[in-house]
Amino acid sequence: MALRNILKDEDPQLRKVCRPVTEFNERLWQLLDDMAETMYAANGVGLAGPQVGILRRLFVMDVGDGLVEAINPEILSEKGEQTDQEGCLSFPEKWGYVTRPQRVKMKAQDRNGKWFILTGEDLKARCICHETDHLNGVVFLDHVTEILTTPREPRKR
Repeated sequence: MALRNILKDEDPQLRKVCRPVTEFNERLWQLLDDMAETMYAANGVGLAGPQVGILRRLFVMDVGDGLVEAINPEILSEKGEQTDQEGCLSFPEKWGYVTRPQRVKMKAQDRNGKWFILTGEDLKARCICHETDHLNGVVFLDHVTEILTTPREPRKR
């Protein structure tokens, strides 16, 4: 495995729409392994293909309950609403409040091409939406309602 360079700030690749993954092979598996290692080394909870210069529809995430590899993800349904702080490995030193669905159902393929369904709530839903946005050339700053220069204590609900 190897650490990948995470693209930063206004790199034009972060604004490109990604193409589907069509080949499920050792090259893809190595990329997924590298992305997971890179995400963990950067203390992130998610990392999408375009963030490491790969314009393919895939991301990895781990919100504390194990690694998820999502290839060709599609959000099937969204429910509810939550507003909380977000940050991004591609935009270090920037945070902001973003409203996302409270619950998300996603369909994606695993590293072998097998389809699976994943439902996420709270942080997992937020992460699925954030990473899927990356695959569509959208970054979290596009959704920010209030930009922060340092993270704040969580809002009282």
